[in-house]
Amino acid sequence: MAGMKKFMVVHRDPNISWDSVQENWVKLANIKSARWIRTCFNKEQGVRYCVWLSPDEDKLESIFKELEVSWESMLEVEETVPDLWGAKWEEHLAAEAKADTLGF
Repeated sequence: MAGMKKFMVVHRDPNISWDSVQENWVKLANIKSARWIRTCFNKEQGVRYCVWLSPDEDKLESIFKELEVSWESMLEVEETVPDLWGAKWEEHLAAEAKADTLGF
């Protein structure tokens, strides 16, 4: 999805039923104008952290409003992983430098 930005959306609604959350997930999984990547959640506290790809924040807001999904905050984010900062990354770079496919 070229031209998409990554967003973290926080949903905090301890009063919503889990059935309603799952019904919304079915709808959100089929959205074409943005892409739901993943959600981390705490079912007990009614908190969900969702990662989305979207052209912009306005598009996500319109999706959530149309489906009547509340959100607490929405923020454009970037991502990193531990492997980029640890010994495994150095090992990867060393192995890549010796690989037969260098430059491909």
